Amino acid sequence: MSDFRSNCLGHIQGDPSDGKCLVIGEVAQSHDGSLGSAHAFIDAIARAGADAVKFQTHIAAEESTPSEPWRVRFSPQDGSRYEYWQRMEFTEEQWLGLKKHADEAGLLFLSTPFSKKAAELLDRIGMKVWKMASGEVGNTPLLEFASSFGGPVILSSGMSPWKELDTAVETIRKSGNPLAVLQCTSAYPCPPDQVGLNLLGEMRDRYGLPVGLSDHSGNIYAGLAAAALGAEVVEVHVAFSREMFGPDVPASVTTGELKQLVEGVRQIEIMTSSRIDKDEKAVELEDLRKLFTKSVVAGTDLTNGTVLEAKHLELKKPGNGLSPDSLGDLVGMRLNRSIRKDELILMDDVEDATR
Repeated sequence: MSDFRSNCLGHIQGDPSDGKCLVIGEVAQSHDGSLGSAHAFIDAIARAGADAVKFQTHIAAEESTPSEPWRVRFSPQDGSRYEYWQRMEFTEEQWLGLKKHADEAGLLFLSTPFSKKAAELLDRIGMKVWKMASGEVGNTPLLEFASSFGGPVILSSGMSPWKELDTAVETIRKSGNPLAVLQCTSAYPCPPDQVGLNLLGEMRDRYGLPVGLSDHSGNIYAGLAAAALGAEVVEVHVAFSREMFGPDVPASVTTGELKQLVEGVRQIEIMTSSRIDKDEKAVELEDLRKLFTKSVVAGTDLTNGTVLEAKHLELKKPGNGLSPDSLGDLVGMRLNRSIRKDELILMDDVEDATR
């Protein structure tokens, strides 16, 4: 399997080989149309240690009609979902500023295009990696168009059956671009029994490609589980606070939780890639082992010539004498010296009682 993270991060500062999983902080609409908030998210996601920041590039007139219904009627200030998309728009100059800010912060800049015009804009500002949304899996013309710009593609799969996803994967593969496919359940927030971690392995086997999770659970647990299962990409929605306004907030982690997620993913990578030899480790820990294990000692003061019985013997720390499995060998043996209570009994201290 190719190193998808390196393919994505190779053009920005830093060493992309220090971890396997590409961790993406997804802003989506959490900026609520505020350019200042969008820039603040870049700084917060960089401080959390993520690899990438992701936005969504909406051009209302190119992707929607005024009759588009609300998914959830959350906004008291927008008369329609179309008006909401208009309020989420940034100019090309503003998008370029966000891209430059991400570059300066050492983050991979991503923004999902929802139209050809949006894809053209993102190409002009220099975006190198393309994230395609679940709702566009069946939009072959847009997949072909975005793939034509070159660069790695990350494809979410939240609302598609296998047949539609197969077609999308084949469409992108024809371009020769590196591709990762993400399991995604389009529920906001997504309950634990709907995350679909089983599909990571199924997608990897089906396509022979890097796989990952685009998570809407609103906590860090699904992302950590995905990393433990070998996900090459983990994407989570991010909000400054769960008290923020907007449709993405219930499905988001806070920036502080994002930091925990990143730290957890990196530790999981170390743990899953580091193999331990049980016997070698036991030798390495021999001195510590002696502190925790027990030895055979006298349970009471014993005189020279005593034939040992089980009642004479006890097991106590430290473990620098005979081990507990020596008890059976000692019973019936005769002491060749006197031994005080709690003193170690060694094989040199006993002899065959039948002689």
